[in-house]
Amino acid sequence: MTETVDVLIIAPQVPAYAHPGDAGADLVSAEALRLEPGQRALVGTGVRIALPDGYVAFVVPRSGLATKHGITIVNSPGTVDAGYRGELKVTLLNTDTTEAYDIAVGDRIAQLIVMPVSRAQFIPVEELPESLRGAGGFGSTGYTTDRGVQA
Repeated sequence: MTETVDVLIIAPQVPAYAHPGDAGADLVSAEALRLEPGQRALVGTGVRIALPDGYVAFVVPRSGLATKHGITIVNSPGTVDAGYRGELKVTLLNTDTTEAYDIAVGDRIAQLIVMPVSRAQFIPVEELPESLRGAGGFGSTGYTTDRGVQA
């Protein structure tokens, strides 16, 4: 069963889930604009929320916009803290190198995911416990080439 949390909202259009079971509710643009190739813009949604303590919201790209038009979010995911009360704005980027993209008022531009969040208690130590991975970082597990060969 899915947990439901009440989120107070002021919005010209309340975010909605397109399908049962969806994680993200659609955010729409409150303004019309044209994104030229390679251009980014901060786009207002008109949405203001009050998350309960212990929750966070993430603003994430819409897969269809990314796949079909190259529109993504620069700082994805955008983090909305429980104490923030300002308008949710989305920094969109047109990654297409040749085609501009027009956004109209009411167009779905992003998704909002609301989740419980844990608070960490950071405990300073002189040494960290060992792990199987250790300090291995970027690329430390290798990659598979297009011929299926482990590199």
